Amino acid sequence: MADTCGQVLLGSGLTVLSHPLMYIKVLVQVGHEPLPPSLGRNLFGRQVYQLPGLFAYAKHIVKIDGKAGLFNGLAPRLCAGTIGTIVHSRVLQKCQEGKYEIIGSSNQKEEEGSIQHVVNETTREMIARSCATIVTHPFHVITLRCMVQFIGRETKYSGVFDSVVTIYKEEGILGFFAGLIPRLLGDVLSLWICNMLAHLINTYAIDDSMSHTGEIKNCSQAVTGFFASMLTYPFVLVSNLMAVNNCSLAGGLPPYASVYPTWVDCWRHLSLEGNMSRGNSLFFRKLPAGKTYAIDQKRFF
Repeated sequence: MADTCGQVLLGSGLTVLSHPLMYIKVLVQVGHEPLPPSLGRNLFGRQVYQLPGLFAYAKHIVKIDGKAGLFNGLAPRLCAGTIGTIVHSRVLQKCQEGKYEIIGSSNQKEEEGSIQHVVNETTREMIARSCATIVTHPFHVITLRCMVQFIGRETKYSGVFDSVVTIYKEEGILGFFAGLIPRLLGDVLSLWICNMLAHLINTYAIDDSMSHTGEIKNCSQAVTGFFASMLTYPFVLVSNLMAVNNCSLAGGLPPYASVYPTWVDCWRHLSLEGNMSRGNSLFFRKLPAGKTYAIDQKRFF
């Protein structure tokens, strides 16, 4: 219980610190570009249009809503983080107590570092994460919609309770789980890619006789985690777009977004437009010269 409380407190602190970053990321994912691009050159001398980065975007939000505006949607996100941590901890504990095995029997002793151990540990973690994601997804949807209100200056989602009532009245129970499937798929794929790659590297690329082997293996886990998150980013993007799709907010309607019947249609549309990585970077956002880019429904070039 003490460990769970510590995780909740640490997670809440990190959530508060990282919230402005996520807020800006979500607005970029939706396609909101309130500031015009500037013409410049990249490292190779090629002429490119540079879209505003993280700090320029943050200044724009502060100018309109003040510093507190950077924390729109923080309350439901904190609820999601707290509940998610508790659910994840409890489910993982139950899986470990029940000796849930996918390879081998519960009577066999796993050798740490073996493929059997990695698969079984990853399976338990997958179950725990999936349960936490499903339980907290309604708060995730509310968080995203509170953020996207910035685009149309709406106040429809003003609090956690009011937002719950609004979604239930307009969309029913299913409205709380908009974008859940791609989010779950992305989480599961990211977890398995990360753990299996780390196992391969630690087993075949790292010699146990090397000094600082433990630190190197931890580093490989971090690197494979970053690589997995890059590969599965399109699932995050599609999930967030579907969470605000056609929800009567300006950011979920044309021209910012098409109305997608399913998340597969959203994926196909983004793929055809070459926008599968939109919002993945907030620092190096460059647009090739000569490409038309719509900003607040205006053509700047």
